[in-house]
Amino acid sequence: MGTAFPPSHSEHAMKQRAITFGLACLTALAGTVPPAVQAQGLRPSSGTGLSAGSAGSGAGGFPRSTPAVTLPAPGGSGNAGALPRQADYIVAVVNSEPITNNEVRTRQARMEAQLAAQGGERPSQARIAKEVMDRLVLEKIQLQLAAEGGIKVDDLAVTQAAQSVARQNNVSTDEMYRRLAQDGISRDRFMQELRSQLLMQRLREREVESRVKVSDLEIDQYLRDQQGSADPSKFEINLGHILVVVPEGSTPEVAEQRRARAQAAADRVRAGEDFAKVARDVSEAPEGATGGELGLRPADRYPELFLNATARTAVGGVVGPVRSPAGFHVLKVIEKTRPGVAATAIQTHARHILLRASPQLSEAAAAERLADYRSRIQAGTADFATLAREHSQDGSAKEGGDLGWAGPGRYVPEFEEALNNLKPGEISQPVVSRFGVHLIQLLDRREAKLTQREQRDAVRDVVREKKLDEAYANWLQEIRGRAYVEFRDPPQ
Repeated sequence: MGTAFPPSHSEHAMKQRAITFGLACLTALAGTVPPAVQAQGLRPSSGTGLSAGSAGSGAGGFPRSTPAVTLPAPGGSGNAGALPRQADYIVAVVNSEPITNNEVRTRQARMEAQLAAQGGERPSQARIAKEVMDRLVLEKIQLQLAAEGGIKVDDLAVTQAAQSVARQNNVSTDEMYRRLAQDGISRDRFMQELRSQLLMQRLREREVESRVKVSDLEIDQYLRDQQGSADPSKFEINLGHILVVVPEGSTPEVAEQRRARAQAAADRVRAGEDFAKVARDVSEAPEGATGGELGLRPADRYPELFLNATARTAVGGVVGPVRSPAGFHVLKVIEKTRPGVAATAIQTHARHILLRASPQLSEAAAAERLADYRSRIQAGTADFATLAREHSQDGSAKEGGDLGWAGPGRYVPEFEEALNNLKPGEISQPVVSRFGVHLIQLLDRREAKLTQREQRDAVRDVVREKKLDEAYANWLQEIRGRAYVEFRDPPQ
């Protein structure tokens, strides 16, 4: 396993997440994203006093991954970030760092601009101002903790984050900076705000990720909750079926003989014999000749007798004999898909070379070295797997960097975004993540049916995400409680 994996699949990485952090014009601090982008994994903030549409990047403005910023439309008003400046003054002190009136006014103007664009009922200015102040306080605290902890973000990571923002908005980086300038936001200021968001992201990864564990009991409870509230017709089940017919009007003696035959078939399967072979030998149902498998189908297309008999049976379990007017049935649960759990997924087969940043090797130097590897591989003078074995600082090095087949959410966001933009056989440019710098090759892509274990892993990710949000909210309360915050003159 390599260091691109989330904790639910490996100890080395985090689940794929997305930042919600934008304003209609920029912003890395206090806006949201349109519904079409949210559907791709971006979330509005939760736990704020404003509507979801007005919130920023999670409580306190914490980024989820590469920034998702919605740029201003060409020819936009260009006034959200270009307020006339007045004599500035300090409105609050966070530990030893001030928050100024102009900081609050600029942020508030952004939020108000976005709320106006969204339409609907708007919170009062006082409510917006309080929200902005609360966010600024939490951001200052987090950035101070990042600095105290020695957390840094190199220029290369910021540059790649900016390029990602441009791609998400389907514009070139030059066009992105032009639109930002229309709204009074300089390139340097934009890059600094990106850097701040990435610093807070890395702080959260270090301080909060390790707090969250998901047990099998929690997965089981989630699935029970889903089952209890779900429409039974949404389930899909694949059963193996053996039928021993009891002719109409049979005597009790004949019925008992038929029951014993079905029991013997069930015993053979429970002893480990192949179900399909037993079905071919014994079953008198039409599908018996082909191994007795009924196929994956909605639960409401099965007889109620079959559903009731297998309701509490795990995949691989055998039930029966069960009596019906037709005879005795032996059932095996081959597959179950549950509500809220995808039955199939697009999987990728990739390999990578990882170089970790260190005092001796900066991220920029690592990227330059990987770019050289890429050129040599494409020129045919070097082999990807050989270079991975010789140079990669990941556990996958001994396998030539091969990460095997993986579904969505397996890799950290920067890695996954780069991978999703590749065609089979292509090699990425160097990609920065919190683990270091990667060179990634997509070997193949396929649509695959998920096994029960893979479905449980998907559920684990869902449960973990919820627990992570709760843990992060609790952590924010902890650091806010420890900080010295002095409110001075109110913002004007």
